[in-house]
Amino acid sequence: MAVTLIRTFIIFITLIIVMRLMGKRQIGEMQPYEFIVTLIIADLATIPMADVSIPLTYGIVAILGLFLLHQLLSLLEQGGDFFKIFISGKPSIVINKNGIDMKELKRNNMGVEDLIESMRSGGYFALDDLDYAIFESNGKLSAVENKEKDKKHTSLPLIIISDGKANKKNLRFIQFSEQQLTDFVKSQNGSIKRTEVLTIDGEGRVYYKAKDKKFKILSLSLAEGVKW
Repeated sequence: MAVTLIRTFIIFITLIIVMRLMGKRQIGEMQPYEFIVTLIIADLATIPMADVSIPLTYGIVAILGLFLLHQLLSLLEQGGDFFKIFISGKPSIVINKNGIDMKELKRNNMGVEDLIESMRSGGYFALDDLDYAIFESNGKLSAVENKEKDKKHTSLPLIIISDGKANKKNLRFIQFSEQQLTDFVKSQNGSIKRTEVLTIDGEGRVYYKAKDKKFKILSLSLAEGVKW
């Protein structure tokens, strides 16, 4: 018992030193390779702590080896844009002046729902609240706020169309048929399949973005009694 406790203390102190040398970063600020190194270090640390048959030096050497790998990758990142993009990726602009960029979202294996969720964590609830939204290489969302945004949102926008597909559950909620939706989109010289995003809030305010076109803010009359 005493041996296990001492080994635990030694590994713990080693980890503190290594993590301090790696720099002050929260999990959400780590680059992908830093997160991977941290996970492996954590896994390596538990093995010599739990199994006294494994020499303690094996665990310490492995941890220090990963630290050296981390330092090497950090140096390569500073060696130029090619290495930085190859190792950590590059920022991705998912909202611009024309609206949502679906190609960039898909490149990041994300959907409209994922983008809206990230926006909500930053205090933005409507897609047109932002002029620009950028997913940094560490996964954090950076935003440039639309100075003319409506600050009096009374309800959350619901996704009605995402990437050319109607959300039937939300259609039923707002008591709107697919034919009514089709007619509404046609009134904008579009079609559901060529609609990248369409959202609507409880006041009937619509965000409409057709493929290869700038987004529009429209108005739609909701059925009597539909409110959220």
